[in-house]
Amino acid sequence: MNKNLHYESNASLLSSLLDIPAENLACKKISEILTAPLTIKGVGVKKADKLYVIKEVIRRIMEESPNDNPVIQGPEDVFNVFMPKLLHETKEHFMIAVLNTKNRIIAAPTISIGSLSASVVHPREIFKEAIKYPCAGIILVHNHPSGDPKPSREDIAVTERLVKAGKIMDIPILDHVIIAQQKYLSMREKDLIK
Repeated sequence: MNKNLHYESNASLLSSLLDIPAENLACKKISEILTAPLTIKGVGVKKADKLYVIKEVIRRIMEESPNDNPVIQGPEDVFNVFMPKLLHETKEHFMIAVLNTKNRIIAAPTISIGSLSASVVHPREIFKEAIKYPCAGIILVHNHPSGDPKPSREDIAVTERLVKAGKIMDIPILDHVIIAQQKYLSMREKDLIK
C-alpha cells in the first residue's frame, strides 16, 4: 500500500469523526494524532477528549488476549504480552510479570509510573505485590518512551538491587525486559542479570 494513501485514509477516518478538515491530519500516524491531539489545528479540549477515549478503547482491545494466562518461554513472549499495554505510553511504566511454576503469568501489576525518562521503584513495592500470589518468579518490565531500549545506569543499578532482594525473599528475578515501541531488550540475554 502506498504510504501517502495510508496516511490519507487515517486522516479521512479521523477527520470525519472529529469534524475537522482531513488536511489538518494528513501525513500523521494515528499514534501521533492520539498522543498529541492539542497540537493539531482544529482540535480543542472536547475533541482531544474524544481522541483520548478512542486511544483507551484501542489500548483495551490490544490488551485482550485469547489466553488469559500466557506461558513465558523467553523475552519475546514478554514483549508480545506487554507491548500492547506500553506502546503508546508517554511516561515510563514499571510493571512485573508474576509467574507460577509453569511459567504462566498469573498477574501483571503496574508498580510505578514515572516521568518521560525515569521510573522510581523500590524493592518493597515489587515484593509486596509478588507475595500476594503463589509466585515462583517474576520478570521486571518497563518501557522507554524514547524508543531506545538500551538500559540506563539507573536501570542496571535497580535491577541489581532487585535481584539481591529476590534472593533474600526466595523469589527469583528471571529477567528485566525493556520495551521501546516495537523493540525490546532482555537484560538476562545481555548478561546484566547474574
